[in-house]
Amino acid sequence: MTDDASPIFRSDVTVELVRSAATDTDVLWAARVSTKGEQSLEAVGQDPEKSKGLINFLMRDRHGTPFEHNSMTFFISAPIFVFREFHRHRTGWSYNEESGRYRELQPVFYVPAEDRKLVQVGRPGKYEFHQGTTEQHQTATASMERAYTAAYTEYQEMLAAGVAREVARAVLPVGLFSSMYATCNARSLMHFLSLRKKDERGKMPTFPQREIEMVAEKMEELWAGLMPLTHAAFNEHGRLAP
Repeated sequence: MTDDASPIFRSDVTVELVRSAATDTDVLWAARVSTKGEQSLEAVGQDPEKSKGLINFLMRDRHGTPFEHNSMTFFISAPIFVFREFHRHRTGWSYNEESGRYRELQPVFYVPAEDRKLVQVGRPGKYEFHQGTTEQHQTATASMERAYTAAYTEYQEMLAAGVAREVARAVLPVGLFSSMYATCNARSLMHFLSLRKKDERGKMPTFPQREIEMVAEKMEELWAGLMPLTHAAFNEHGRLAP
């Protein structure tokens, strides 16, 4: 392995809002067309604060389609195993991910932060995670770093021998960081958040893996800044997608 390809170990994730067309007002005109027809166009530039009661009504009674008339595109960098969970969310989502066929993958790998709970206690379907010891964290980190370094060395050796990238990538672990663009609307994002982020206000239980929850936390913060009234109604009514 060359010095230029020395592994980088990360415990965080990256989430950036690339573009958006998403405001609380979008919910209002989309909803009002059902009762006002073409007169709903008058709501396109309306101050949403004057109609936040309508947003709450729609959320409470689960009239979901008005929350679909908006769009947000996020750039996300996270371990591959996070993306494999992420891609289970199909309705209302579009994805384009970095390709290991078309570019040489970079040696950036995930290791757990010291506050990441490491010990699973209980049986499948009824378990919880407890904080590990300092020794357990050191063991996990050291084992991951050794495995990552060895895997990437083999990857580079195959590339140097002329093996195709799409073949050589088979030795790389799911702790490798990948990057993607993910586009969604508020309704599909709320469904994602209801499953991938723990919150005491949620009416339904959720059991996210911590690493995808880290992504969800950053996405929710960005969305809340775009659609604060919709976000508040989502929290008030149990964090269920309408």
